[in-house]
Amino acid sequence: MVIQPEDSEAGALDEAASVFVGLRPRLFGIAYRVLGSSAEAEDVVQDTWVRWQATDHTAVIDPEAFLATITTRLAINVGQSARKRRETYVGPWLPEPVDTSADPQVGAERGEALELAVLFLLERLSPTERAAYVLRESFDYPYGEIARILQLSEANTRQLVSRARKRLAADRRTPVSSAEHRCLLEAFLAASQTGDLTTLEELFAADVVSYSDGGGARGAARKPVVGRARVAKFIGALASRFWPGTTIAWVEANGRPGVLISRGETLVALLTVSASAQGIDQIMWVMNPDKVSGISHARPEPPGVGPGPERD
Repeated sequence: MVIQPEDSEAGALDEAASVFVGLRPRLFGIAYRVLGSSAEAEDVVQDTWVRWQATDHTAVIDPEAFLATITTRLAINVGQSARKRRETYVGPWLPEPVDTSADPQVGAERGEALELAVLFLLERLSPTERAAYVLRESFDYPYGEIARILQLSEANTRQLVSRARKRLAADRRTPVSSAEHRCLLEAFLAASQTGDLTTLEELFAADVVSYSDGGGARGAARKPVVGRARVAKFIGALASRFWPGTTIAWVEANGRPGVLISRGETLVALLTVSASAQGIDQIMWVMNPDKVSGISHARPEPPGVGPGPERD
């Protein structure tokens, strides 16, 4: 059988598409960790696909390195503009959660820089610092490869990663296990439902912070609430207004237990916490509808969830 030129070309395109599909989870994982936004990461991956289609594939020696480079550089560019947009964001900005139980490939690589609490801390870094840290800690890229992707010297790349590690280590406590995390979240929900201030305070670290991300689309608290007593009073005061009529669905949000809270057909929030040996140190209420829509397919459970920081 003689292969016609058009058949050969079609075969090459099919092979290029197959290569991209196989690498897509990693590309999304890079973009998502750099940006903290599933929607923005999807846009970056789509732009990478468009560029891959227009590439002379015969000239590409290492497709994985080529596609990772495009994805990372695009993510850095998007991250630079996103930082400016987030300066005018209404209320606290939290990362957009992903359901890693529904899409386990998102967390198939090393779990570093996937938890919401870590993504939140990474927001304090520049996009280039963040990319260097993600490529090294989440995907174990060699420093020389990271330097090539970022168009920096290897020495400078090592400094970026080292600085990122130190900043995260200074701001983050050693987290509890997933099982302990769920137990603490369950206890928090039970105490929130009844407005049990004593139990809430016992669960909290002294410097606990409650963040509510409504993005202006919901009546969420527009400033973080800080401190054991203040957070307990804040949560307790909302119990009777927020709690009635809610249902929950347990999900794996960014590799950690989380809870989707709904009222009727309306998804109200994704709730998760970060916790250490000192107790719950962060409570994160993602209430922006655009951010929780991606994990809203989880199946609700019977009523029995604590109040979120919604205000009338």
